[in-house]
Amino acid sequence: MTAIRIIVRQTAGSVPREAGTAMLVWPDRTEGTIGGGALEWEAIAHARAMLRDGLAQSRQTVPLGPALGQCCGGSVTLAYDVADRLEPPNGAPLWIWGAGHVGRAIAATMAPLPEWSVTLIDDAADRMPPMMPSHVTPLVAADMVRAVAHAPDEAHHLIVTYSHRIDLDLCHAILSRRFTTVGLIGSATKWARFRGRLQSLGHAPAQIARIACPIGDPGLGKHPQAIAIGVASAMMRQTAARQDRRA
Repeated sequence: MTAIRIIVRQTAGSVPREAGTAMLVWPDRTEGTIGGGALEWEAIAHARAMLRDGLAQSRQTVPLGPALGQCCGGSVTLAYDVADRLEPPNGAPLWIWGAGHVGRAIAATMAPLPEWSVTLIDDAADRMPPMMPSHVTPLVAADMVRAVAHAPDEAHHLIVTYSHRIDLDLCHAILSRRFTTVGLIGSATKWARFRGRLQSLGHAPAQIARIACPIGDPGLGKHPQAIAIGVASAMMRQTAARQDRRA
């Protein structure tokens, strides 16, 4: 079904979202957000009018104060176009190994963030969420360790499987190739044992130290959603740091 893509092209002053933010609008649903509130409601209404009238493109500059009675005081230029084919996510690749409670919670939390392109991997199809979050790519691999070879060199990895043996084998496989970051769920005892095993497999201490364990923020607790929030917070800080370095 055809959708209208709304993109924030330019901003001035205080605005809800930055330039480059986008959302999709169908006649019966939306995906993403350009900031919510009156601006978004007006933009959705305009996009649905375009769908109804068969318009392919449009552009609006909206002064938030005079036009919408907002306190922000800035202005936003919105571009609208038809999105017949939805583009795949093109953010940094995040490969989540394990589709159990924690893996699913992390995937659902990270999926809406446009800076990340999420792949959820498991060796059993029935562990995948029945309703896969948008922009999450499922990968069912009978041998997850062999699937590591298919990950991009720039991938970020999170290892949260049901098996300590698989966790260790994944750590070994990822450390044996190029990657950006890797995190492992586990206790201090588990990590101490893994460090020893990985060293016996020939990995240097400096390479082993690139694995972050535990993942998330232990202060938030062990509930899957709490772990996911901690992981998302850490990864968003990484994104902000990369953007600052580029700037």
